Amino acid sequence: MPSVIIADPEILGGEPVFRGTRVPFKVLTDYLTGGDTLDQFLEEYPSVSRELAIAAIEEARLNLTSQLK
Repeated sequence: MPSVIIADPEILGGEPVFRGTRVPFKVLTDYLTGGDTLDQFLEEYPSVSRELAIAAIEEARLNLTSQLK
């Protein structure tokens, strides 16, 4: 299954974004660490579906945990 977070030099200079959008993944993490909810993020960025956001969080979690092993 392809990654839901991509980094393409042609899109925002290679910053990791949600696949099919120009929304940086960092925006979601900034929202969440700032105390906002996933629903608030999705309201501001309707091009990111709930499923895509959850899949990206899960992908990031799996990547982090695999690096720690």
